[in-house]
Amino acid sequence: MGQTSPRRGVRTIALAAAVTVASPLALSATAAPELQLDQSRKTYIVQLDADPIATYEGGTAGIPATKPAPGEKVKAGSANAKKYEAHLRNGQAKALKNAGVKADRKTYEYTVALNGFTAELTAAEAARMSKTQGVVNVWEDEVRYADTVTTPDYLGMTGKDGVWKTQFGNDVNAGKGMVVGVIDTGIDPENPSFAPLSRATMPKGDFVCDTGDDAAFECSTKIVGARWYGAEHGNNVALDYLSPRDRNGHGSHTAGTAAGNNGVAMEVQGNDLGIGSGMAPAAHVAVYKALWQTATGGGSGTTAGLVAAIDDAVADGVDVINYSVSGSSTSVVGPDEIAFLFAADAGIFVSTSAGNSGDTVGVSSVAHNAPWTMTVAASTHDRGAVNTLTLGNGATYEGVGYGGPLAATPMVLAASVAASGAVSPQLCGTGTLDDTKVTGKIVICDRGEHALVDKAAEVKASGGAGMVLVNLPGGAANQNAILYGMPATHLTAADGTAVKAYVAANPSATGAISATTTVKVPAPSMASFSSYGPALAGGGDLLKPDITAPGADVLAAVNEDPESGDSQYDMLSGTSMSAPHVAGLGALLKQKNPTWSPMAVKSAMMTTARQTDDAGQPIKRGTAVATPLNYGAGEVQPLESYSPGLVYDSGWNDWLAYACGIGQLAAPCPATPVDASDLNYPSIAVGDLAGKQTVTRTVTNVGQGPMTYTAKVEAPAGTTVTVSPSTIKVPAKGKATFEVTITRTSAALGQYTFGALTWQPASTKVQPVRSPIAVRPVALAAAAEVAGSDVSGSVTLPVTPGFTGTLNTDVDGLLASTVSSVAVQNPANAQTPFTVAAGTKVLRLASYGSEVDAEDIDLYLFHCAPGCRQIALSGKDGSDEMITLRNPAAGNYIALTDLWSNEPSVTYPLHVWRLGDTAAGNLTVSPSSVAVTQGTPTAVTAQWNGLDATKRYLGQVNFLEGSTVAGSTLVTVNP
Repeated sequence: MGQTSPRRGVRTIALAAAVTVASPLALSATAAPELQLDQSRKTYIVQLDADPIATYEGGTAGIPATKPAPGEKVKAGSANAKKYEAHLRNGQAKALKNAGVKADRKTYEYTVALNGFTAELTAAEAARMSKTQGVVNVWEDEVRYADTVTTPDYLGMTGKDGVWKTQFGNDVNAGKGMVVGVIDTGIDPENPSFAPLSRATMPKGDFVCDTGDDAAFECSTKIVGARWYGAEHGNNVALDYLSPRDRNGHGSHTAGTAAGNNGVAMEVQGNDLGIGSGMAPAAHVAVYKALWQTATGGGSGTTAGLVAAIDDAVADGVDVINYSVSGSSTSVVGPDEIAFLFAADAGIFVSTSAGNSGDTVGVSSVAHNAPWTMTVAASTHDRGAVNTLTLGNGATYEGVGYGGPLAATPMVLAASVAASGAVSPQLCGTGTLDDTKVTGKIVICDRGEHALVDKAAEVKASGGAGMVLVNLPGGAANQNAILYGMPATHLTAADGTAVKAYVAANPSATGAISATTTVKVPAPSMASFSSYGPALAGGGDLLKPDITAPGADVLAAVNEDPESGDSQYDMLSGTSMSAPHVAGLGALLKQKNPTWSPMAVKSAMMTTARQTDDAGQPIKRGTAVATPLNYGAGEVQPLESYSPGLVYDSGWNDWLAYACGIGQLAAPCPATPVDASDLNYPSIAVGDLAGKQTVTRTVTNVGQGPMTYTAKVEAPAGTTVTVSPSTIKVPAKGKATFEVTITRTSAALGQYTFGALTWQPASTKVQPVRSPIAVRPVALAAAAEVAGSDVSGSVTLPVTPGFTGTLNTDVDGLLASTVSSVAVQNPANAQTPFTVAAGTKVLRLASYGSEVDAEDIDLYLFHCAPGCRQIALSGKDGSDEMITLRNPAAGNYIALTDLWSNEPSVTYPLHVWRLGDTAAGNLTVSPSSVAVTQGTPTAVTAQWNGLDATKRYLGQVNFLEGSTVAGSTLVTVNP
């Protein structure tokens, strides 16, 4: 092509702050607060700026594009891809050389979903690597964890009116030709859920079957590919098979849920649980074992191995990836998320688990905040397992559970049979029960802190005959029927209180657990463990999770019994179980609509989701009505998703603009900032509604012909919502753009309020297109910082008030910096101690390249209380560095300067500001008070005079509603 296209030019994605590289500094163990360099090596993932194979659109002389066309797959084995791969390897070798790192320190390379490599580096080398030309991101390798009945009937897949019949003719065709890539703990190839497909041909792709040392492991027309990522990626493999075989069971369960065969008889611990199936029973499975069995029975893996799995999955040609693996709740730019960014741009639909931290009341913890993946919460389904507990006094209580019948047996409270020194034994944590006191008895365990299966395991390991699990007043209200391998029942808080009182008052108390009766129960309700929003990445301007699907007591394949060799099935709970439902459904939608983008697939599911249960009542979380922060758009409705009418599509440039808008990318960013709320998403979220905000959306017609839609609005309580235009006419395969203006009226500040926008079609042949609305009104939105120059001058401060009335102001500063002369000798570092007084509102440290006679220095900040702990780093290219803390802790601090460039030494001025709540008389605001109208932008002017031309100043303008500070803007002046 001869030149770089504008779109290709935005492929270099760099983080907004150089904080992903671990500090090369560690505290001395013998002389705190002395600070010393850490020379130990760790694994780092390095990303380079050139496109990977999956998204390369040309531009390198002699090498044509390798990005697949819509509906096609990456051809990583093609001649063009091989030529480009060699080009990427050359770039990786050059980066290592330029960073002064030997080539043999490179341990693995990525070329398909990420252009990069892993290398063993010291933290200092990693920091130097991050500044090397061509390198855009350096991440320290991390460990991630698995996010740990039949549901096809419940979701409407079966029957003459179900998805399999109406959309694909029958289950034999449902998923045909599609490949679901499962990144997990492996798979049990002998399980009937993964038996070879009859009359099936191998799908398109270049799949690898690496069976390791397992001669019995065979790939087939069902399991078309299998890879594993072991010790060479930093994983502990001592407790697992050195092959793709599943020791843990988690990977088999997720694969079976997404794409397990139909008509498989499932029996668990003598309980006949009927016939099971995955969502896409005719789909193929490609397995990527990147999680490994742990000593506690879980699964974990390094990000180095997980990114390698993503890279291989894209190269092999999967259509969908299921990722039931933990993730960040604050970042969209981790190594796996960036690999998924490229995978999605290549057309792969990615389903991720929202996380299992929902029981932590009041804490937003939803993982996988990136808009290019589908984030799935967990809810219940309609198959219930009811049993009863009958006490020795004749009282009977209905619970849920399996394993009975168990005749009248002595009952004890867990706290009364505690092991010596046990902490909180009533919770039945591992090692908390005394075997001699538990043997042969039913143990009553309180819910909380530990996983339910771990409680049961402790009772069983201690010789218990059964378990009664009880909810606690004010705690989680849902009940779980789990197969524990012994009789058990789970009671409500009220019933549990009564049972515990009976046992406490009767030393000879007994209980009998009945056999299980399968019943239909109202569904869905949100699982208590399911993590919820708002998404911390982006401050709530993107709604996460996206959707919910069954994730409680899901029956599917696990690993074979190591003693009998029998194929196994189990009921597991977690967002790990909900994500593969959506992965399988995504495969079916891609099969039906091969040219749809991953975001169109996501939109089709989100805009047709439901927010009510089978009885027509609002979905609940415990006893409270659930909200979009719990379930996103609602529970997935597969059949309705095939006729969505309109979709909200987005792509590479949109995603990067979003990441820039939330401050997590520094480049490439649009010249004009894009508000994160304007991402073209199927939901609408504003995390900081200052009175009024207008967001823009564009819909694409994927129906059969032109259609007219009319807007129907459910305004969030305490707001008004207008849509312009309120009627849209969308041509066949065409688009329409509209604006949504949300205005606060009486909604409480600082609290979310919810509503919806639904586009009602003129025809009943397509579904209404519903978008949830989630907004959090705030008192005021203002610029974070403004800058001025000269000894006297002024600057305009834009403000959007969230109230109507009088906006008052006051000022702090302007305060001149305290300047320390810092001398640094290469390769040593310099330490500058200082103190911060109580009541300090802003602490800032800065160096200015114009004052530093060195190409590159970095600043590190340590708080010593009394041991010194690094709390901040500024490591940008060059010598312009800045660290800012609001409301810093009082005490002793050390600023450490490192000289990264090659100069032998440098002496430079380090500026420190400790801004308190005091005006210095040199900064005023005009007008100091102004009448404002909610949601209407206004402005005031900050003015200063009498400054010293040789100094640098920092101040702050505070905006008040009455006497309450509603927001503030920092003011820097460098005469």
